[in-house]
Amino acid sequence: MTASERAVQLIRVAAEAAADKLADDILAYDVSEQLVITDAFLLCSATNDRQVRAIVDEIEDRLRIETDAKPVRREGEREGRWVLLDYLDVVVHVQHEEDRTFYALERLWKDCPVIPLPDSVQQSAAQRARGAAT
Repeated sequence: MTASERAVQLIRVAAEAAADKLADDILAYDVSEQLVITDAFLLCSATNDRQVRAIVDEIEDRLRIETDAKPVRREGEREGRWVLLDYLDVVVHVQHEEDRTFYALERLWKDCPVIPLPDSVQQSAAQRARGAAT
């Protein structure tokens, strides 16, 4: 079994929203073979709590507007260090970069297939990397 078309659509919209708010290390995994509760995970990180909240807000807005999706659960908002948005088909993790390094979710899901993200997400990351290098 692989992630549903709906899950992939939600992942792409959420990834573009995260990239627009300058999220770092945006990755998506098809976890449908490993978990029965969801098809896909989106992981991204931010350098501070305010940016975590901005990314979460943008993801929620874009998913609601573009796909009519609303999270069934939202956790971690008060602390602003690791916010989880559960859309049933997709679970989005927006983490402070320190928490992302510490918990290393990528290590847990490394055997799962990566879901390709839109070119705009990759280009955004590349532009920021070039800007940081200069």
